[in-house]
Amino acid sequence: METMTSAGKVDSSFLKEVEKRSGEKLSLCYQCLKCTAGCPTAPYMDFRPNNIVRMIQMGMRKEVMESSAIWFCVYCQTCGTRCPNEIHIGILMDTLREMAMEEGFHAKEKNIHLFHEAFIHSVGRGGRAHEVTMLMEYMLKSRDLMADSLFPGVILFLKGKFPLLPSLVHGKEEIKKIFERCTKEK
Repeated sequence: METMTSAGKVDSSFLKEVEKRSGEKLSLCYQCLKCTAGCPTAPYMDFRPNNIVRMIQMGMRKEVMESSAIWFCVYCQTCGTRCPNEIHIGILMDTLREMAMEEGFHAKEKNIHLFHEAFIHSVGRGGRAHEVTMLMEYMLKSRDLMADSLFPGVILFLKGKFPLLPSLVHGKEEIKKIFERCTKEK
């Protein structure tokens, strides 16, 4: 399923595009598997982190964009810490999610892209995720008012783990400028 040129070589345009957009040098990956060995969500992915990198190297755009793996990364940064070439899979996966949404690919898992959008909007508004407003936005957009996350969220709220109001962060204007710049560059 890899993209081949008429000369029988792998088309590297997808690799170059992803490297440019993510800033990660995926061509350095030699499949040591350290990223996958440390990934807490790898067992739940249809393709492991190292497989995603290899698929990008092989020009398998459609397969990568349609994969569930790009939506399962929780950006724990274990991969980048372990990688001998300092490739950060979290940054890569975030780039791939954005590309998938731009190109109209949706995850197989119901409404996961809506959760991603709610998270990004929450960070854009306040500089960090605010769980209460993020969950409310997700529930309204998904129309899933009895979301699986509602009950645990209520418990965490009652224990004081989810503040009702978002905390203030320094540099909100700089964060807003970053989001504006990213929107313009698309």
